[in-house]
Amino acid sequence: MKIGIRPSDINDLNFLENIENQSFPDFQKGTRKSIARGIQSNFQEVLIAENKARTPIGALTLFKYSKALRIYSIAILPEYQNKGVGSFLIKHVFELANKLNYERIILEASASNTKLVMWYQAQGFTIVEKITDYYCPGEDAYKMEYITNATLLSKRLGNVIVLNQPSKWSFPNVNAKVISVKEYISNPVYASNNDLRIFNLCSSYKYQSYGYYVSLLASARGQRSIPSTIAIRDFKIPGVIHSAAFDIEELINKSLNKIKTNKFSFKIYFGHSSKKGYNALAMKLFNLFEAPLFEVNFVKDETWIIKSMKVLTFDKLPEEDIQIIDKSARKYFSKKRFNKAKLVNYKYDIAILVNPDESTPPSCPRALNKFKQAANRKGLYVEFITKADINKINQFDALFIRETTSVNNHTYDFSRIAYSEGLVVIDDPWSIMKCSNKIYQNEIFKKHKILTPETTIFTKNLFNINDLDKMRFPLILKQPDSAFSLGITKVENKEEAAIALNNLFKKSDMVVCQEFLYSDFDWRIGILDNRPIFACKYYMSEGHWQIYNWKGEKEDNPGDFETISIDSVPDIVVDTALKASTLIGDGLYGVDLKMIDGKVYVVEVNDNPNIDADIEDNVLKDALYDTVINSIYNRIEIAKNIQRIDFMRK
Repeated sequence: MKIGIRPSDINDLNFLENIENQSFPDFQKGTRKSIARGIQSNFQEVLIAENKARTPIGALTLFKYSKALRIYSIAILPEYQNKGVGSFLIKHVFELANKLNYERIILEASASNTKLVMWYQAQGFTIVEKITDYYCPGEDAYKMEYITNATLLSKRLGNVIVLNQPSKWSFPNVNAKVISVKEYISNPVYASNNDLRIFNLCSSYKYQSYGYYVSLLASARGQRSIPSTIAIRDFKIPGVIHSAAFDIEELINKSLNKIKTNKFSFKIYFGHSSKKGYNALAMKLFNLFEAPLFEVNFVKDETWIIKSMKVLTFDKLPEEDIQIIDKSARKYFSKKRFNKAKLVNYKYDIAILVNPDESTPPSCPRALNKFKQAANRKGLYVEFITKADINKINQFDALFIRETTSVNNHTYDFSRIAYSEGLVVIDDPWSIMKCSNKIYQNEIFKKHKILTPETTIFTKNLFNINDLDKMRFPLILKQPDSAFSLGITKVENKEEAAIALNNLFKKSDMVVCQEFLYSDFDWRIGILDNRPIFACKYYMSEGHWQIYNWKGEKEDNPGDFETISIDSVPDIVVDTALKASTLIGDGLYGVDLKMIDGKVYVVEVNDNPNIDADIEDNVLKDALYDTVINSIYNRIEIAKNIQRIDFMRK
């Protein structure tokens, strides 16, 4: 049957209202007013399907987003159903999407209409999620999408699975493009897009095999390859495996404590275990040794350790694991990067990690908005994320942490995972670890002859109360990981010290003891890329020895502040701050110092320093936010090109 298609106009209103009533249940029907509005809308496109006699037989309504086309509805007169009209309309949408470079086609289908859902799946759509009570209470919907060829030509990251024989990939609902090795190697589309994520599932990773070259080419093209050539090599080196797994030894032994034998193994498919009950361990191992499919072998002597690991190939997986692989792959790719329609074509994406419930965040809402504005001016997209969004990390090019960091909470996990995903990260995991522990800082400052308040480290099992007899009171006692003046106690005598130490030893096996140096204010020098970017004087809280008086009548009762230009800060203060921060890294730091009788003492280096509106930005104003965003932008640019540079050198 010959079918034509044309744009609708207001003369089609009666037909559209009639076909709406014939095609949809009450909870899906549009009103005459909404149909008329759609005809006249620039955002919507209402198309009419006609037969050879130019009689209307069907209608298609599209919503046009920046990067996605949404099929709002397809309606066909009953007498023309099952005659190819629907397929004709879908084909038209595909052609329109490719012509106009739309990256996705999306739609919602009634979850109870199994026949319709299966029809869309036959057209190439995949189910993304189920939306409860979408139409009305009790009427759920499936959100479905089709990834177009234009996605590969866009700047946005796409997931690409490379196989020797793509026909063997039998999992239709995985949101990734499945292609052959030949297609990946020879098609210029894949060579020119450095934002692709390549999942290498070739039949061999041996040296100079196809699998080897896929990962090698991905590296040369600046693409993320999973596994990378480095990961493939690391799997063969026991020392590397043991070193990388050191931090999760406790989890390994906790997970395997019920195993009766002294040997155990399981396979990991896209971060999920082939055996029930081990998914938490599997995901941790996947984050450390990022490969789509691999096997881990454990042995037990006194404790469980990893004996060996092996990268698996898709064509040699056991038949009984196929359902596990299907479920794991769908779950994994459903959480991975998918394109979002934006009004502006941003060059890179930044995630800013925040905690809306935090009482003393490192940046207030106004400052966060200024970071976003600075990023937008630079052509960068910003999305504020929370700890619930950990699986979205690899959607971005950079992670900027703006909530209080700690090695023992999710902020470190975010940083570590983001770094392993190849993102630019501020604060990087090593900065969090070094800045979170004052014992580390005491050691490294002492080694490099940086002046600090005289410091003694008390160890729980070695501490003797008589050690306090040698001390000059008052003293400052600190938890090694104290922050924002919390976990810090001033003691006036031996008795107070004994009580405070007893409490602190309940939380930490080691306690930092420092001489008390009084000053009216502490210097805070903000440093980024080993350059000072702001300077503040933080005055002590009124009638208190700290900047924050957590026991005051007000919740935190902070002291006053004064922000001054870097040029107005004594050179010795800036130089000392730079010397101290350089020992930590090249990230964003706040160095706290005291200047007493012409001498400058480093109190500590903090990652994640406060940058608040009308405080730290009082001198530079918006230029302070531009400075931070420019650093993130430059780091992304370097990261995008470093792999190519290394490859050329080789």
